[in-house]
Amino acid sequence: MGIIFLRLFFIFVTSFCGYYLGKVIGFFSPLKGLGIGFLLGWGVVVLEIMMRKISLRKVFSVIFGLVLGLVSAKIFSWALEIFSLSPRVGLLLRIVFMLVFAYLGIMIALKGKEDFNLIIPYVKLSPQNQREEIIILDTSVIIDGRIADIFQTRFIGGKVVVPRFILKELQQIADSQDHLRRTRGRRGLDILNRIRKIPHLEVRIHEEDYPDIPEVDAKLVKLAKSIEARILTNDYNLNKIAELQGVTVLNINDLANALKPVVLPGETMTVRLVKEGKEYNQAVAYLDDGTMVVVEEARHLLGKTVEISVTSVLQTSAGRMIFGKVGK
Repeated sequence: MGIIFLRLFFIFVTSFCGYYLGKVIGFFSPLKGLGIGFLLGWGVVVLEIMMRKISLRKVFSVIFGLVLGLVSAKIFSWALEIFSLSPRVGLLLRIVFMLVFAYLGIMIALKGKEDFNLIIPYVKLSPQNQREEIIILDTSVIIDGRIADIFQTRFIGGKVVVPRFILKELQQIADSQDHLRRTRGRRGLDILNRIRKIPHLEVRIHEEDYPDIPEVDAKLVKLAKSIEARILTNDYNLNKIAELQGVTVLNINDLANALKPVVLPGETMTVRLVKEGKEYNQAVAYLDDGTMVVVEEARHLLGKTVEISVTSVLQTSAGRMIFGKVGK
């Protein structure tokens, strides 16, 4: 709401300035000045909205490269003064220098060449194709706890960001009246403290909040888009919402499924049938990693250990299921 008010106030100020220039200074009629000021303010607001999709790092890189290019062009223009050139040729060469060096400066700044700091000491831009990865943690993956072990193995690196609103949600869960929710919240806070103590990992608290967005998942997606980060989660719904909006998601369940032993149709395995299945005459078993095994026509064998033949495997982000039948 505050941003909208600020935009409207800016349009009002530009409109008033246009009216003032027309009435007091007399550049044009007051009404014409009012219209020009309004259109100018509206155009700037539209440009600001469009620039939200551009990262601040790129904007500063472009500005820095442009300034460097223009300074270089000015130096070469001074060098032209030692030659006896006609005013027309001198002007043409200055324009060419300005365009060429401005373009080269912008491209060098964006690419972030490693030799860039040799031109200006102590100034070094990160290469755009080698920039450090930023990973945002959501509430579910923190409470889950497995991510702490993954970080310790160094399989996932980069800069880890924990938004302030995620910490607030964890605190609310930890203060819940429900015993189970309170236990989960406190576990999440313990896991987060464990992650922050991992020596090789850089963990930062991000203070940005979006008070106009009530849903935490929507805030995560908004933050990930604004800082060009990836979201680390095990929430299936957040996974889908983020992917629809073009945000890269690291789903810890996908990683867990990828690390499970590969089972192909036709292979045999030994399982213990522990409960009835949803369909008629089915029995269910579980592997050591928690994978569900559905065995057809085996309800009468409940409580027994049997050898089955795998018929098919179903694997999704929500988990993996193995279907089979009792071997003969």
